[in-house]
Amino acid sequence: MRDFVISTDSTASLPENYLKENEIAVHPLHYIIDDVEYGMDLGKELTNKEFYDCIRSGKMPTTSATNPDYIRKVMEAQLAEGKDILHIGFSSGLSSSYANAHMVAQELMEEHPEAKIVVIDSLCAECGHALMVYKAVEMKKQGKSLEEIAHWLEENKLHVIIHFTVEDLFHLVRGGRLAKSTAVLGTALSIQPILHMNNEGKLENISKTRGRKKAMKTLVDTMSSNTEGFPVENIFISHSDCEDEARELEMYAKEKYPEANTWVLPISPTVGAHTGVGTLVIAYLGNVR
Repeated sequence: MRDFVISTDSTASLPENYLKENEIAVHPLHYIIDDVEYGMDLGKELTNKEFYDCIRSGKMPTTSATNPDYIRKVMEAQLAEGKDILHIGFSSGLSSSYANAHMVAQELMEEHPEAKIVVIDSLCAECGHALMVYKAVEMKKQGKSLEEIAHWLEENKLHVIIHFTVEDLFHLVRGGRLAKSTAVLGTALSIQPILHMNNEGKLENISKTRGRKKAMKTLVDTMSSNTEGFPVENIFISHSDCEDEARELEMYAKEKYPEANTWVLPISPTVGAHTGVGTLVIAYLGNVR
């Protein structure tokens, strides 16, 4: 049985040391501000603070999917080392990155019939995406095969619950995702929407609450009904330049699930371009989305 490597997209936002330790290759998504394109493969990156300060100043970044040529370059190097590949991609409901990786994988397997490349559509983003990569890494450490891990990911990806709230309703207006009148009223009433990723891997509004802290507690309070029959072992949290609030959300989660392993991660520019500053996301394994 050939050895295999795990790769993912930059929207998983896992720490650099974790990626290196587990030899996880990353396919970068790009973002564009003032006609300048940024991406780690281009050697041009803003810090998270710099990126979100651009949004605070009123700029609206645009984004692009992973580059097929870059994907091919990475995968060819992995195949040249005699490795098979398990790639866990960004949700097809939000990006064409999965489709690009799948296309390249099919082409390479025709050129290298001895190789196996499996590309998973995570139907997730950010901390939910990171949770899937983490589970794959842990299963690999346990000696599971590429096929066993891929099967588990396909069987369980819709059990990855991803709920989030956004602070800046007007950013959703600027991005064409919310009516201005709704944002004006919502801001006046301190409305905080609660959204989730649905079974198609798209963003969907499911409820609303009053006030930021209430929204944060709602993200945690709803976990009990969403995890019936599922042990809460790992809780992943993402934030767009609001780490103090993310740590507060982590505190609420640890109060309720003290034995759980928690991760707090930044939201990548590619996703943050669409959600704005002050987004908080929580992800865990549960029963239904």
